[in-house]
Amino acid sequence: MMKPVGNLGATAPVVMMSPSPPPPGPHQLGQNGAQASGHSPQRFPGLLPVNSAAPSYAQYQPSTQPSYPSPVSTSSVTHLGSQLSAMHINSYGSGMAPPSQAPPGPPSVASFQGPPRPPQPSVLQPGSQVLPPPPTTLNGPGVSPLSLPAHRQDGLPGLPPLNTQYQPPPPPGPVLGAGYSPQQQAANYGPQMAGAQLSYPGSFPECPAQMAGTPPPPKKLDPDSIPSPIQVIENDRATRGGQVYSTNTRGQVPPLVTTDCVVQDQGNASPRYIRCTTYCFPCTSDMAKQAQIPLAAIIKPFATIPSNETPLYLVNHGENGPVRCNRCKAYMCPFMQFIEGGRRYQCGFCNCVNDVPPFYFQHLDHIGRRLDHYEKPELSLGSYEFVATLDYCRKNKPPNPPAFIFMIDVSYSNIKNGLVKLICEELKTVLEKLPKEEQEETSAIRVGFITYNKVLHFFNVKSNLARPQMMVVTDVGEVFVPLLDGFLVNYQESQSVIHNLLDQIPEIFADSNENETVFAPVIQAGMEALKAAECPGKLYIFHSSLPTAEAPGKLKNRNDKKLLNTDKEKILFQPQTSVYDSLAKDCVAHGCSMTVFLFPSQYVDVASLGLVPQLTGGTLYKYNNFQMHLDSQQFLNDLRNDIEKKIGFDAIMRVRTSTGFRATDFFGGAFMNNTTDVEMAAIDCDKAVTVGFKHDDKLNEDSGALIQCAVLYTTIGGQRRLRIHNLGLNCSSQLADLYNSCETDALINFFAKSAFKAVLHQPLKVIREILVNQTAHMLACYRKNCTNPSAVNQLILPDSMKIFPVYMNCLLKNCVLRSRPEISTDERAYQRQLVMTMGVADSQLFFYPQLLPIHTLDLKSTMLPAAVRCSESRLSEEGIFLLANGLNMFLWLGVSSPPELIQGIFNVPSFAHINTDMTLLPEVGNPHSQQLRMIMNIIQQKKPYSMKLTIVKQREQPEMVFRQFLVEDKGLYGGSSYVDFLCCVHRKISQLLN
Repeated sequence: MMKPVGNLGATAPVVMMSPSPPPPGPHQLGQNGAQASGHSPQRFPGLLPVNSAAPSYAQYQPSTQPSYPSPVSTSSVTHLGSQLSAMHINSYGSGMAPPSQAPPGPPSVASFQGPPRPPQPSVLQPGSQVLPPPPTTLNGPGVSPLSLPAHRQDGLPGLPPLNTQYQPPPPPGPVLGAGYSPQQQAANYGPQMAGAQLSYPGSFPECPAQMAGTPPPPKKLDPDSIPSPIQVIENDRATRGGQVYSTNTRGQVPPLVTTDCVVQDQGNASPRYIRCTTYCFPCTSDMAKQAQIPLAAIIKPFATIPSNETPLYLVNHGENGPVRCNRCKAYMCPFMQFIEGGRRYQCGFCNCVNDVPPFYFQHLDHIGRRLDHYEKPELSLGSYEFVATLDYCRKNKPPNPPAFIFMIDVSYSNIKNGLVKLICEELKTVLEKLPKEEQEETSAIRVGFITYNKVLHFFNVKSNLARPQMMVVTDVGEVFVPLLDGFLVNYQESQSVIHNLLDQIPEIFADSNENETVFAPVIQAGMEALKAAECPGKLYIFHSSLPTAEAPGKLKNRNDKKLLNTDKEKILFQPQTSVYDSLAKDCVAHGCSMTVFLFPSQYVDVASLGLVPQLTGGTLYKYNNFQMHLDSQQFLNDLRNDIEKKIGFDAIMRVRTSTGFRATDFFGGAFMNNTTDVEMAAIDCDKAVTVGFKHDDKLNEDSGALIQCAVLYTTIGGQRRLRIHNLGLNCSSQLADLYNSCETDALINFFAKSAFKAVLHQPLKVIREILVNQTAHMLACYRKNCTNPSAVNQLILPDSMKIFPVYMNCLLKNCVLRSRPEISTDERAYQRQLVMTMGVADSQLFFYPQLLPIHTLDLKSTMLPAAVRCSESRLSEEGIFLLANGLNMFLWLGVSSPPELIQGIFNVPSFAHINTDMTLLPEVGNPHSQQLRMIMNIIQQKKPYSMKLTIVKQREQPEMVFRQFLVEDKGLYGGSSYVDFLCCVHRKISQLLN
């Protein structure tokens, strides 16, 4: 399955300038798209894969269809009504750059039915300047980007401060009861929405002329009237939580990732394995361009399954191997149609008719289904595994069981602060818990040990030795493995020698004064050891400083704050040298994954050191200014969890699709030598690969869109297997169906990875503008095509996407996309790499943290308290709040916190006595303490990273760090509040519609 190295970059379609009318609908910057003839490719990993066959930049084109072909009932539409209407929204909120500041790009025309309208700026395209199109009957006498007034620091010009709720005048004409119909109340956003809800499509006066000639009073947008993520999450839990979700219906939208339910596999993969941005694909590429909703799947092949759900079945077809389509090589699955009495089957992916192998033959029943349909997992389930034959193994030989190599930085600082001793002591414990096959008593994984500073020390821990032996490799330019026999050993057999070694390591290097370290040679050594042993495996590297010793991969400090907010800022996210990129490629080729535990006290260049873990399916853990008494528990939890994870080694993933569309873009911890094979040295239960799709041809509403993900991997026991996940989606020629089937959490996962990939090549300002523009285009297309005609001044959101704007604003304010001098370059590179491999549940919590009021705890209940919105307005001086985002956990204490709660949680008499340095709550035998600790444990469960607790007192300096997680508020260092962002998006939608 290895192919010659292909172009790993992605290219953006180039604008075709032509006097002919553009194709319908806007489309965004694509990826891996074909270039229009006569134009050079532009390097940009775009933010939305689209069919690039005719990459024009039109926004909307007059069509022969009516303007509103598919009206949607009021109940499925959420709209903000007159609180956003009649606002003179003519600038971005504070922190949002107006489009006129973007690099010059080709403008385009927003065309609708009827007479020509004033031209509007198109989605901003980075790259070389292109002249506007020649005048045509569509675009008038020529177009230039509209210049917008400069933004002000105090919000939107023309808008008063958002500090009081606007009370709208009573609607004209007859009203029902208090002025709302039952349908309108059903479409409510949240508990406080009723006062702002309008009769659809808008019953309040929409402009000053309608208000008896008098100027309107200043409008103040009430934050309670805008869509609430908390309400959406709670509503989904109320309607779908605790229920059985059966996957027997094609294209059904699953419960949100925040809703607990029991998944029953009945022919489609569980949403724990695959989630899509939309469960209904548009039939044509023109529709996809028009809507600009990314078509993507977030695939987590090794996701953890709860104990109350059925684990994957293992299918063994013996020497014949799995049954596959002869043409497209898709594996046998529920989408195959058996014909001719069961002697042949038609592939659901490529429609090829195949003969059924004799060993696999079975008769059909009266409805054309095999008699053994429910006896074979591959015919009745969405997910299952096959035992792979020797054809699927390297050199046609069964693989050896994998190995773990532990590599410890023994430089001066690590010895002096006790870190080396802590690691060695902990390894004695975690080695007892090496992962093993369920039916086996002991783990088949072999282990090895290396220490290093400027040189490398290999240890022979063969079971028959009285004491371990050390061999030193000083030539770090050409690393070799000085011993084979005795380096990788079975832990159970060599336990006493290994424990002897772990006791000795801190003593051996106790007098070391060596401060310089190497890093790339360490990776090289581990990879060479696995290569020599002909087995896949994982390197665990414990490292703490910038590798400045003379060796390949030597790095210098390039932490230059002057690059922030410049076009050269992208350099800070790129590796400093090509050494690490080529190392990653070699590691993947030999099935060598790498996890790094970083303990930096200053700049270490995470962008370089983290590249190999990211591309090999490993993990990077970072503990800034590590202090033994405060941070050791967090580190030990991470180490234990990582070693015990469900993991597959030496993996290759292929995503196949039915005819009409194909996988084009891949984001995640993977390396691609070609355009189809996703190569992973390892993949664990927390890693996700996000796959973007685009059209090749028209899709059929009857047959739908089918996806099959196949992962070939080696188990921890050394068995070669194929893990298969199948999913069927609907197709429609109605845009409303596309919008109704969207999943906001998956959309944000895709946009985050697209944007974070783009930071390697594009200025951050351009990326932020593209995200804002695409948000407006998606919602404008819905507004134009899927709602009844109503005043342009209403902001109308699809029910499935009503909290998309708040999540998008959270992404835009993330430190990766917004330079802030107080956030280190390493931290930004770290968060960027983490998000690239996140699944949907992890990215949802990361961008919109969970904020729980602890002072409202019901001590008799085991339920979590109801979350509140992430805004300072939800905090109270009398309250205690717990905030978690998957990486951090904060306990915020109001200055007037109840003394009985302070006593119960901290065992101190008053607020003033609380020690804010603690990272673990004291164990107090008290209901308040026990309840809070239980809640923290529930939140921590299933999270890939151990969250360090920070105690924050109101009005003290550390509160500034906490406040940056209140994501609905205006950013402390730039970035709009949720309200301002809605106004900004609404204004851009109005421009597009005009």
